[in-house]
Amino acid sequence: MKKLYQARDRIEAQLLKDFLASHHISTVVQGDYLSGAAGELPALMFPVIWVLDERDVSRGRELIAAFNRRKPEGAGWRCRDCGESNEGQFDLCWHCGSCRE
Repeated sequence: MKKLYQARDRIEAQLLKDFLASHHISTVVQGDYLSGAAGELPALMFPVIWVLDERDVSRGRELIAAFNRRKPEGAGWRCRDCGESNEGQFDLCWHCGSCRE
């Protein structure tokens, strides 16, 4: 297991975990409940995404960078495989099921 990314909060951690899983990268999130103990712990901890197979680290970092560069959810996108127009909040093409990248 190797540390891949420190998320801002539990929601970002889960979104990234699901996004990486859609690209066949297995991860675990650790520390996702520690923010609830803020004030009682010496330092605020944020959720950390760990990749299970170290061979997936570089691809995982590339995917996270691409995820963070995406347009806001309101912006639509065109599927690179079938050319169908999709709404911005979706990461999979409604027509053919291809991933948004």
